[in-house]
Parts: sequence; C-alpha cells; structure tokens
Amino acid sequence: MHRVFHPSSNIIARVTIFGGLIIIAGICWVVYAVGTSSYVTEVAVPRSQPVPFSHQHHVSGLGLDCRYCHTTVETSAFAGIPPTATCMNCHSQIWTDSPMLQPVRDSYRTGVPLVWNRVNNLPQFAYFNHSIHINKGVGCSTCHGRVDRMPLTWEEQPMEMQWCLECHRNPNKVLRPRDQVFNMEWQAPTDQVTKGAELANSYHIRDTHYLTSCSTCHR
Repeated sequence: MHRVFHPSSNIIARVTIFGGLIIIAGICWVVYAVGTSSYVTEVAVPRSQPVPFSHQHHVSGLGLDCRYCHTTVETSAFAGIPPTATCMNCHSQIWTDSPMLQPVRDSYRTGVPLVWNRVNNLPQFAYFNHSIHINKGVGCSTCHGRVDRMPLTWEEQPMEMQWCLECHRNPNKVLRPRDQVFNMEWQAPTDQVTKGAELANSYHIRDTHYLTSCSTCHR
C-alpha cells in the first residue's frame, strides 16, 4: 500500500502538538509572572514625591502617631492627607531654611496644597473604608507594612482582589486588640488563631459570607 505520509510524520505531529502546548503554557506563565511582578504592581517601589517625606524619621525617629497626620483614619473611609499647616506646626521652628522643605514653605505661603502621589491607589470600582478595618482590629502594618522603616514610602502589598479575599475569608489571622492597631512593632502571638477568633467574636465579625460578597467592595 502506498503511504500518503512518511512514518516520521507521527513524530513531527506529536512534537508539534506537545511543543505548542508547552509554548502556550510558557506564554501564560510569562503573562502571569509579569502581571504579578513589581514592574506592574509597583510593590516595594518607592514613590517619588514633591518632598521626600520619611516615615522612618518621623515615626521611628520622632515617635509621631499615625493619627497626627492621618486624622480621619478612625472615622472615615479616607485616612486623610495632612494639610501643609500640619507640617508647619514643626517646620516653622525647625529646618526653617532647608532647601528640601522649600515646597512646603511655598505651599503654606501661597495656600496651594502640595500634590502628593498616591502610594496605595485602589481602582474606583473597589470600595474601601479605613475606619471599619481600624475599628475591627486590623492594624496599619497588616496592609501597609512597616511604614516606620520606610525612608521613602512604597506599597507593601499588591492590594489586588485575591489578596483582600484571603483576609476576608479568614480575618482571625490578622485581628489584634484595638489598642495595638497603630503599634507598628506588634507581632501576632503563637495562639493567634484562638485569640483572633475571640477578637472576631467581640468585634461582632461572624458572617464571613458578607465579607466575601461582591457588594461589600463593589457598590
């Protein structure tokens, strides 16, 4: 019988099929790796600012509380950006001639606010409320990392839906006493699962179905 295809065609076909699958899988992996890399998410990439404000200096060095600048973090969805007058409470008396702080002095003199670059910037279709997280025992460092160690501020977590859902499905692993929410040095105890469950009960966090409902974050 006359052969239409050479016997090697079977090998070529198998190599082509499996090779194609490997190439497709490789492309998918590259797309995923790039999409979750700091190049796209900008995690751990310091943001440039009109003034190189150092949380490390102000929080660790001077002992400022988060709420001194972020005044509405306990009562509002938005943590709040301090007005120039807050900066000048100190810098009208110290570092008064520093060239680095000239934009601050200009802002105070003209009344034109400084335009800070957002570090953690959620898309508009995602609703986030700082106050509910603070009042339910979620610490600042849980989401923002050790800001007190950042000479220039960067995004610590990707703030993507998958990351948020990990906490919403199991909030007990991150809950802490309310008086420790602003403590950057707080460490979870060895029995965090038990303590977290007790805190969740006292904070009335019982319905994780609501926490994972679409309408909770997408309104």
